[in-house]
Amino acid sequence: MDYSKLPTEMQNPKSSRLDLLSVEEILHLMDREDRAVPEAVRKVNPKIAQAVRIIVASIKKGGRLFFVGAGTSGRLGILEAAECPPTFHTPAGLVQAVMAGGRQAVFRSQEGAEDNASQGRGEIRRRRVRRNDVVIGISASGVTPFVQEALQEAKKRGAHTSLIACNLRTPLRSQGDVLIAPRVGPEVIAGSTRLKAGTATKLILNRLTVASMVRLGKVYENWMVDLEPRSRKLKARALRIFQRFTGVSNEKAKQLLKRAKGRVKPAILMARKNLSYAEARRLLKKTDGFLRKALL
Repeated sequence: MDYSKLPTEMQNPKSSRLDLLSVEEILHLMDREDRAVPEAVRKVNPKIAQAVRIIVASIKKGGRLFFVGAGTSGRLGILEAAECPPTFHTPAGLVQAVMAGGRQAVFRSQEGAEDNASQGRGEIRRRRVRRNDVVIGISASGVTPFVQEALQEAKKRGAHTSLIACNLRTPLRSQGDVLIAPRVGPEVIAGSTRLKAGTATKLILNRLTVASMVRLGKVYENWMVDLEPRSRKLKARALRIFQRFTGVSNEKAKQLLKRAKGRVKPAILMARKNLSYAEARRLLKKTDGFLRKALL
């Protein structure tokens, strides 16, 4: 393969004198280049929406969501998966990240790991990916062997597959039901895909998880009513959210949240509808977790 032809490897003519610029000029140049990223992502919103609908339908059927990547792409997948439990109270196994090179590659670069195709295949087998699961490959270049084999194995097992790549002509496009390929252009430093490609990938991952979790009833208005209050800050946030929608005193709010095991959604129902914790949970189950429906 001629890697020099990849969009992510090409030289950016606008930064060809990068090493001669002052600090301020470097930052100004990066600012101009970064401005194009949100627009590139906006143009692929229809593809993101398609992927979200697949994620939501799959999770409702008992499926799981996997992000698979190497290097920066893999680390971005890890970040997204790690944030779902505290923000949306998802079970630990519902959103998972698969990183080329494993845990040791998270904090120390192991660039050769991306070429280990058999490991990509093995990780999908080890996690017993199955029908109704969703596997999203993340590969800025669109040619990562680890991601390619992971997607191939996932498809064989009947899972839904999608690919995030900053290369519309990626040879991996046939491995995904949905290809999300923003055109961000060459990087300020040629080949450094942690820059514009990484920013675009993070924006896309944000949209995939946020839109999916909202459609799964994890948010009421724009508040994270399914958060896991495990720190002092999050406990204070849970208390504020609860009081916002109930108007009860601080002391009573603490008592109700304690009875609700710290869960904001059932606690709100307990206060607003005078229910027990068990009754509130049953009502939420009937409404598929949507607090707005439960409050009607």
